[in-house]
Parts: sequence; structure tokens; C-alpha cells
Amino acid sequence: MRVNANGLEHRVLNDMIRESKTTCTVDGCCGQRFIAAGMSDKKITVNGISGNALGAYLNGGTITVTANAQDAVGDTMNEGTIVVHGNIGDAAGYAMRGGRIYVRGNAGYRAGIHMKAYKEKVPLMVIGGKAGSFLGEYQAGGIIIVLNLETPDEKCVGFFPCTGMHGGKMFLRSDCRDVAFPKQVTARPADDEDIALLRSYLKEYCKLFKLDIDNVLSAPFTVVTPDSKNPYRQMYVAN
Repeated sequence: MRVNANGLEHRVLNDMIRESKTTCTVDGCCGQRFIAAGMSDKKITVNGISGNALGAYLNGGTITVTANAQDAVGDTMNEGTIVVHGNIGDAAGYAMRGGRIYVRGNAGYRAGIHMKAYKEKVPLMVIGGKAGSFLGEYQAGGIIIVLNLETPDEKCVGFFPCTGMHGGKMFLRSDCRDVAFPKQVTARPADDEDIALLRSYLKEYCKLFKLDIDNVLSAPFTVVTPDSKNPYRQMYVAN
């Protein structure tokens, strides 16, 4: 099924996407919100710029955006894959609890905020460019990877990364000498075991964006993990 989104209100557009059996291509997208929100088991290609909350509450299937996407990509998504060939806005993967988000370009502020994991569900977000400030804020689970492929000599993350982080893991393609981490996390150089994990996480990403995985892994990586499961325990009377 092919849909021309030009001039369509987001509710009408989503109704048309739901009517498609399994595969849908959306042409002429220009900021329509909530595309594929709450859907599952569909393969959707979006030609154009998607609006806020692309794939919110996604429960399966694949969404591919050929351009940029705005804020809250994959908000509270539970399963499935979102692929963005451009940049994304703020708060991508907010409270994400499963599935994968692959971004070729940069991410705005607060990517991975409140990301979590539950039993076999371990969400993964891979950002090919840079990430803005407050990356992984309050991260409680899952994996965040920032590759900074286009400008490796520049800082890969903004200010205050990992603020309140109390679960999960972060991989940054940098020695991070220019990054100020909070006291409640540990940042260390990646070892051979970490690189092996990275290879498994990046295999699909590199295939999607036609990248040489050995070249991607040839740079130094920093691994960030939390030291505490309750970083603000000192703020409470009963702790």
C-alpha cells in the first residue's frame, strides 16, 4: 500500500496506515505526528520528515524514515525496530523498554531518558553521529551507543551525560577525556569483551547503513556503567 501524506492530518494518515495489511509506504510526509503509534507487525517506510512521537508505544514491526525525525522517536516503545537515515530530535527512546532504534545522524537532548529493561527485553539505541546534553538521563536499563562517525575529533556528547543513571550500559566511541561524567557512574576504556559485545550490537546497524564494522570498531570506546542502583538515596529520610 502507498499513501500520499501531503496535506493529511495525522489521525487520517494513521487510519490509512492501519488499513494496510503488512507493508506501507508513506510519501510526502511533513511533520505528521504519532505515525504508527501503538502499531505492530507492519513494515512502514516514511519518505519525508516525521513529526513527534514516531513509533510511540510500538509493539513490533519496522519503521524506516528516509529523512529526519522530530522529538520523542520510539516513546515507550515495547518491541520492533525504528531506522532513521537522518537526524532525530529530543527525548528519543523516552522510557523505551524494548526494541531497537538505529539513527544514522545526530540525536538531540535527553536521548534514552528513562530507558529501562525487563527480563528478556533489553532495548538498544545506536546513534551514528553526536548526542546532545543529558544523554541517558535516569537510564535504568538497556544499551545506548554513540558512534560520532562524522566528526570524531569533536566531543561526542553534550553536557551532563548519564545524570541519574542507575542501570543499563553506554558505549561511546571516544576516549571521553573531554566529557564530565557524574560521580555515580564509572567510565572506563572498552576491553576485548566489550568490543565483542559491541560487534554483536552493531552488526545490524552497519548492515543497514552500509558501514564497515571493523572500521567502526577500530577507534577507542568508553564504557559507562552506574555505581549505584539508587543514586539519590541520600535525599530521603528512610534509605
